[in-house]
Amino acid sequence: MGALQPGTTLGGRYVLRSLLAVGGMGEVWRGADSELDREVAVKVLKDGAAKNDTFLRRFRNEAKNAAGLRHPNIAQVYDYGEVDGTPYLVMELVEGEPLSTILERERILDERRLVTILRHTCNGVQAAHDAGVMHRDVKPGNLLVQEHDLVKVTDFGVSRGTGQTTLTATGMVMGTAQYLAPELALGKAATPASDLYALGIIAYESVVGRRPFTAATAVDIAIAQVNDVVPPLPASVSPQMAKVIMNLLEKNPRKRFKSAAELERHLANFSAPAPSLDPLAQAPSAQAPDTLVPGSEPQAPTRAMPPSIAPRSYRPHPDRAPGQR
Repeated sequence: MGALQPGTTLGGRYVLRSLLAVGGMGEVWRGADSELDREVAVKVLKDGAAKNDTFLRRFRNEAKNAAGLRHPNIAQVYDYGEVDGTPYLVMELVEGEPLSTILERERILDERRLVTILRHTCNGVQAAHDAGVMHRDVKPGNLLVQEHDLVKVTDFGVSRGTGQTTLTATGMVMGTAQYLAPELALGKAATPASDLYALGIIAYESVVGRRPFTAATAVDIAIAQVNDVVPPLPASVSPQMAKVIMNLLEKNPRKRFKSAAELERHLANFSAPAPSLDPLAQAPSAQAPDTLVPGSEPQAPTRAMPPSIAPRSYRPHPDRAPGQR
């Protein structure tokens, strides 16, 4: 299959409109489903990757595992097909941006905002776990943040469902080294606790501005996940948040929260630190929308604006608890 162009139709119904993202394995396009008259996202595996058996199996694995998941905090998969040997995946179009982009721009997140993002993520991850699917690659790039900081978990390409065989040979691991749980780095099977460890790395990165373990190579990072002590958190991190992070980053998975649901319940009772002294951060706004409470249905936004670039007055007021008017 040649290079994709706007206007290309896949499967006789999915019309590609504009390129959204390009990765090592493929491309993601904004498209339209002509039969159901709705916008969709279409992920297409590149020709070279389509000829690689591992990439192809990973792509099909994503389609199989994600297609069975239905939850407001998971980006839904609608369809899978192949054209001239090139597979494509049709998904829910999420209007938002990856948490990785937000962290690159803002570096550190307010703890209240982080709690909201983590609670939504927990709900999505728990839904996958309840279905017997371990994500195995939870990271900021796979968390799409929408209006009101609603999160959609995406990219189940390296996930593993109950009863599925591994996609790698003995001694190999799947996932991203910077967010890889120690037990996965040691080649052990993924469990719900493995995804929770990744949430701990994300939380650490979000309040410190950098990941706890860095090294020159992915192998060295994985070794650090197994052996190195978590670097101390700065005094700017509240004791409550520090306790959560250190629990999630326990080397022994049995010492972490028992489930994403337990973590979400703990975060629901989170008492945020004192408000910022920044007068702009404390200025009330009559038009400021509420933070969406995880598990509730999103309300129609007052205006289309990604939460990460909204002015401070547009974000949840620092004196309000999540979801409180």
